[in-house]
Amino acid sequence: MAYVAPEGEFNRDTQYIETRITADGRDGYPVEPGRYRLVVARACPWANRAIIVRRLLGLEDVLSIGYCGPTHDERSWTFDLDPGGVDPVLKIPRLQDAYFTRFPDYPKGITVPAIVDVPTGAVVTNDFAQMTLDFSLEWAEYHRPGAPQLYPEPLRAEIDDVAKRIYTEVNNGVYRCGFAGSQSAYDAAYDRLFTALDWLSERLAAQRFLVGDTITEADVRLFTTLVRFDPVYHGHFKCNRQKLAEMPVLWAYARDLFQTPGFGDTVDFGQIKQHYYLVHTDINPTHVVPKGPDLSNWHTPHGRESLGGRPFGEGTPPGPVVD
Repeated sequence: MAYVAPEGEFNRDTQYIETRITADGRDGYPVEPGRYRLVVARACPWANRAIIVRRLLGLEDVLSIGYCGPTHDERSWTFDLDPGGVDPVLKIPRLQDAYFTRFPDYPKGITVPAIVDVPTGAVVTNDFAQMTLDFSLEWAEYHRPGAPQLYPEPLRAEIDDVAKRIYTEVNNGVYRCGFAGSQSAYDAAYDRLFTALDWLSERLAAQRFLVGDTITEADVRLFTTLVRFDPVYHGHFKCNRQKLAEMPVLWAYARDLFQTPGFGDTVDFGQIKQHYYLVHTDINPTHVVPKGPDLSNWHTPHGRESLGGRPFGEGTPPGPVVD
């Protein structure tokens, strides 16, 4: 399967299934404990957002989760981590089965994260950006005691502005570098990415978190790219002006989040590397997965406490990871 853009510049298809699961059920899918299954892959940065937010808000008991393996073929993500390669709740081997149950002629890629309606086996949504906001807003009745405010109303406009630039320039920016099909497209993408990373470094030099003095949705969205930067994007996607570990402010910021319950405990570096180096065969035709880098330094002191801030605001950290 080819990922590099033959025309030069990589442009992501941003049309997703816009159906929403809401408290009032206006799209036909009301919030109901136990009704839905969140399907993710630890390898995927977009899915990693949903894993983090579900855990921070304490939705484990009301929204089950299914994990795809780190690789997929041209057709679909698969449940090859489960016994027999079948999801134990949905009883399907491929996520595409849930997509086709609702849309028999679904023409786009089968993406994670996706939420599936368990009674019908049909996909509800794969709109990853709206999904995590709805976890904060529409699922509020089922948040754990002490759940943080990841999308507080007074800060939403600023969170939206920061998150938009993070998405276009950083989250998608690394892909724009990695999938560029010409030197000029790559050069332009590289410059845009590191301009944004320099802006983030400047913003975070004097404040612990991106917006306000607590963790918000904006931090979740940046973290999932930063945590993949040195293992994958620096080499595989040629984002190599510096490693994350050579950008002092962002490196300390990323370690601060990684060491916060709900962030680092959702990360699997092995699956991350397997996904990118095995799936992108036009970039890495040998399928060789690098052994490095040494990732033990994620646990070293970060010193960001000196900037103040209250990671969970008036709330509390999530408890131990649910089995």
